[in-house]
Amino acid sequence: MNMRLTSVARRRALALAVVAGLALGTAGCGGDDERPNASASTSGDSGPGPSTQDGKSEAPLAELKGSNGLLMRVTSAERDSGGFVTVNGELKNDADKNVPIPSALSGNETEIIKNGRSLGGATLVDPKGKKRYYVLRDTDGRPLTTTGFSSIKAGDVLAVFMQFPAPPAETTEVTFQLPTFASATITISG
Repeated sequence: MNMRLTSVARRRALALAVVAGLALGTAGCGGDDERPNASASTSGDSGPGPSTQDGKSEAPLAELKGSNGLLMRVTSAERDSGGFVTVNGELKNDADKNVPIPSALSGNETEIIKNGRSLGGATLVDPKGKKRYYVLRDTDGRPLTTTGFSSIKAGDVLAVFMQFPAPPAETTEVTFQLPTFASATITISG
């Protein structure tokens, strides 16, 4: 049992190191790029930041409609050499009023819920391999996804990301699921 806990702890530490490296790498590449609206975040410690491809005008991989006028656009799903898939997107409020973020988006796992609002309930499903992949967590149990938001103002867009364990290399199409939103098939690149 101790070896298993050590192995899990090492994988979580590796996941945290990869996310930290990505965050530092993108911070060093920026200029005066526009940042996500700070009013969408209610927490001083918002955890790992979004890692979207700023300025890309390509068509999204999928658009999922949620409750109360929320719309999720999946802009990329990229496999990296570390064994992860990072899904980037935008959460938009298409309603004409402020919309509270449904708590269901965080999922129902106690470890994730205690860390505040997030997209920790997201999953990738490999229909051929018959396996579901959940959002990764760091060594403190925080989900490796956008966190710290409780509502979105009318018309606002929040850049978001979610990181998952990668399915086998031959799996390129998965179903993206987020509680309260429709499901969609997306293609993993890389």
